[in-house]
Amino acid sequence: MAKYGYENGTLHDIIHPQLLNQILSPQSLLIYSKVAYSCLNEDRADRPNMHYITAKLEKALELQLRGENIENKLGHLKIHLNDIKSATNNFSEAYRIVSWDDDYTLYRAELHCFDKENLSYQEGKYGGEHLKGQSTVVLKRYPSGHDLYGEEEFVTEIEILTSVKHPNIVNLLGFCVEDSEMVLVTENISNGYLVDYLGNVNHMRVLTWEKRLKICIDVAHALNYLHHETEDQKIIINRDITSYSIGLDENWGAKIVDFWFSVCLPPNQEDEALYLRWIGRDQYIDPEYKKTNKLKRESDVYSFGVVLFEILCGGKAFDPIYMKENVSGLGHVARQGFCMGTLEDMIDPILKDEIGENNFVLTRGPNKDSLHTFMKIAYQCVAETQDQRPTMKVVVKELEKALSFQWSVKPVKCEYRKVS
Repeated sequence: MAKYGYENGTLHDIIHPQLLNQILSPQSLLIYSKVAYSCLNEDRADRPNMHYITAKLEKALELQLRGENIENKLGHLKIHLNDIKSATNNFSEAYRIVSWDDDYTLYRAELHCFDKENLSYQEGKYGGEHLKGQSTVVLKRYPSGHDLYGEEEFVTEIEILTSVKHPNIVNLLGFCVEDSEMVLVTENISNGYLVDYLGNVNHMRVLTWEKRLKICIDVAHALNYLHHETEDQKIIINRDITSYSIGLDENWGAKIVDFWFSVCLPPNQEDEALYLRWIGRDQYIDPEYKKTNKLKRESDVYSFGVVLFEILCGGKAFDPIYMKENVSGLGHVARQGFCMGTLEDMIDPILKDEIGENNFVLTRGPNKDSLHTFMKIAYQCVAETQDQRPTMKVVVKELEKALSFQWSVKPVKCEYRKVS
């Protein structure tokens, strides 16, 4: 009967309802049932060995325990699917911000289940600390179907975002796991995402050199916090720092919005590395990590260096103009340009003609010392090997120095020179 139920997709019908209600991870049940089914193969040669069975059952248990932990500790953040569907008119295109490949889809909507006067979610028990003042929200919808990686990434984001608190990390307001849907609810990102601006001349004009520096500093502070300053002293490696994962709020403050690939190291293991299959968008990935599967905090530093060059050059890391020169994209091309003294040729032309932050300033262009300081630290971030890259503490210091040059010296027409 069990074998027939598995083969025909009716296994749920023979599971005791009380037990079914206790299963908080669809993938846990799927892994368990798949292993059990494989044990029933009539041919002995097709049955798994006990090592395989044990590994799979341990994975099923891990997923179930993570689901129980979220249910027990974060149940107050659960939002009903009906409320989300009502807010988005059943995930209508009219509310869609963007859909990135098969990763996830973002929607912006008013969640009317938020009580603006009492600053709480009306259906839940939560008093409203995370939800305070929120009505317009961003909804991050994972692909439906609860595949193994999708569920793990969803749970990882919830675990990370509820364990950190930083002004440059997006606030998680709630989540929904119902039927085949997995949705995160976060604070609104009013000015969109950095990737929306890159390569668009009209949009990039909005981002003055000073604004660009501040965006970089915001993200650098967030990464420094994750790498060195979390409250419980664990080390968080984001593993997905790209222009897709940086949101801009109403004041042009930058926030890291994606944590689905993130991993943690225990406290006091600063020099330790994790060995994990590399994952993410190819042009942002640390080449040493890609080659050896050795993941360290310096892998985030490399990805951030690529973003720094995107902001400097005004284009995406995977723009055909860079891919034509090297399949590794902008990071490799910019590093080569720095060494050859041709990096200034890649700078966003908009910056060279920029009027000062206040329109009454008559001189043009960013301060050259600011620009050179920025280029030098960006170059160091994209060093080929992990041990050549600076820590995020150093990156923050150098970017703030670049901003201080921009503030303290009257801007002049740039005379670019090779940075040594």
